[in-house]
Amino acid sequence: MGESLLMMGEPVRRRDLVVLGGSAGAVEVLREMVAALPADLPAAVLVVLHLPARSESNLAAILNRGGPLPAVTAEHGMPLSPGRILVGVPARHLLVRDGRVLLSDAPKQNRARPSVDALFRSAARWQGNRTVAAVLSGNLDDGAVGLAAVDAAGGACVVQDPDDARAPSMPRAALAVVPHAATMPAGEIGPGIAKLVTESIAPGAVSPSPDLIAETDMAESYSSIPAADQPGRPVALSCPDCSGGMNVVESGAAVHFTCHIGHIWSPLSLLAAQRDKIEEGLWTALSILEEQARVYDDLAERHGGRLAGGVSGSHQRAAAEEIRGAAEVIRKHFPDIVLGN
Repeated sequence: MGESLLMMGEPVRRRDLVVLGGSAGAVEVLREMVAALPADLPAAVLVVLHLPARSESNLAAILNRGGPLPAVTAEHGMPLSPGRILVGVPARHLLVRDGRVLLSDAPKQNRARPSVDALFRSAARWQGNRTVAAVLSGNLDDGAVGLAAVDAAGGACVVQDPDDARAPSMPRAALAVVPHAATMPAGEIGPGIAKLVTESIAPGAVSPSPDLIAETDMAESYSSIPAADQPGRPVALSCPDCSGGMNVVESGAAVHFTCHIGHIWSPLSLLAAQRDKIEEGLWTALSILEEQARVYDDLAERHGGRLAGGVSGSHQRAAAEEIRGAAEVIRKHFPDIVLGN
């Protein structure tokens, strides 16, 4: 392919951006991967791991010691430089645009900021088929929809072998929507990526979809968009984070949900957030039921068996016991209700 392009007078195009994303168990994979990358890698490398908002990440230092490529914490406006690793920071999405990185405090995606999906979708829009994206070990399904966007743009897709991952959920979710992605154990990902960035690719680019443009714009600017321009179509679901109405966005085998201010949910992440809401509601219900029972007990005790209007204190005690019985039913079935067993 490269020779034929040169013969036709066309410049040889290669993949010059590598985006990596993971969660639980991914640090070990990243250390092994960067150790295998060549010092002259002709591509910039961006890394996103799920990080607590108020934490301090030392991932850049870990990766800087782990291989030949310099690794630094990303700063807003940094250029994409071949042979350098830029690491996402807590509480900010890591994005790309016009050959530079952006840090954004736009709404969380899949309960995470930085989000793997946010980075991958940004790369799909602005770098297209010049992107290599890899989903590593992690829980739930962040990264799957973003990997599908990179695939649709003509980029190369890599997924850690789920059987090799400490947390296989993210790799499995990614393979469910991009089943033809190159699947590799941790030890092969570094050499595999090095090979992918040296391959020549066809000229031209796939135009990003209106949905991808809308969602990446929201991630960059933290601004809502008019209802008529919202991605996807309305669906009878509310956002677990802000209670706003949501749309469902479908692209091939990938599906996700977005609200009007920019929270985005893949299916497994949405289900996990809804379970948290159910658990929160059940704990609140238990607390209120116990408080009601105590009030009825107090009323029965204070009035010595008879209340104003001729109501018997025994009725109050019976009401307290009935309420405690309802609370006990919730306690008994709590795991089944929350986990959906």
